[in-house]
Amino acid sequence: MPSLRFGLIARFGLIAVASIVLAATSFAGVASAAAPLPVNYDFIAGATATALAPTTPPPGANDFSCKPGAAHPYPVILVNGTVANMDDNWQAASPVLANHGYCVFAFNYGGTSAGSVFQGIGEIAASASQLSSFVNEVLAATGSAKVDLVGHSQGGMMPRYYIDFLGGAAKVDKLVALAPSNYGTTLDGLTKLADQLGASSLVNAGLAAVCEACVEQEEGSSFLAGLNATPTVAGVAYTVIESVDDEVVTPYTNAFLPAAANVTNITVNTQCPLDLSDHLEIAADPVALADMLNALDPASPVRVPCLTVLPLTGPVGPVPSF
Repeated sequence: MPSLRFGLIARFGLIAVASIVLAATSFAGVASAAAPLPVNYDFIAGATATALAPTTPPPGANDFSCKPGAAHPYPVILVNGTVANMDDNWQAASPVLANHGYCVFAFNYGGTSAGSVFQGIGEIAASASQLSSFVNEVLAATGSAKVDLVGHSQGGMMPRYYIDFLGGAAKVDKLVALAPSNYGTTLDGLTKLADQLGASSLVNAGLAAVCEACVEQEEGSSFLAGLNATPTVAGVAYTVIESVDDEVVTPYTNAFLPAAANVTNITVNTQCPLDLSDHLEIAADPVALADMLNALDPASPVRVPCLTVLPLTGPVGPVPSF
């Protein structure tokens, strides 16, 4: 009898220990999954820290086992700007999205190779074709019906070519664009000066040799004329988020799309006069990123913070959670 009693005690003891270990392991797993990724709101610091790793996905991106949940049914694809890459462009937006429960994906396009530090320099139509292929890859992996796109600079404009001409209208639910080059740029008047000097053809010939996309993004280009003949299409929701201090897309109003039921144009400085973000910093600006979240999920809005945000280097002081 004592041996039987000892055996029962030992058995229940092992079960208790196993239960404690299992509970601790489960708790650790939940805690690990819930731990937020760090967010670098300083665009320059984030970009320079990772500039030599162009094929490394930004934090939180490219988990191809991720399955979107009911709260966020569409995966988000990040589309970088000209001469940027998926890693240096998205050190803030990618972890912000992942921390809010999105399946996030990023890719390189328009470079001389997939591993080039400088992406987004090739012909824009060809880059849109690369976007099309990546969208199909993400849809196949996630089983989703559509994707949402978040783009910066050229990355906010180029997807419109995919939507208009490459079948993207059936596969994109929302396009959120940070400082997009929708109507091109004068580069603070430099392109107009070249016109006045009769040097546009010479300058553009040299520029096109190293950056075809740069020439196509000049205000008044034939590429943009064709694209903007139909600025938007029904069935896709467009949000443009821009700063009056944009020094690349000039005038800054060239970022905005014509008024329509499915278009929202946001000027961050109107929301928050303390926000001085420029063309680069807007991709890491907490004010703009809160707007991004609200554009993607208007049914569950976050509070848009207002704090001092400097060009290139970002917020002064701590960033409130949102």
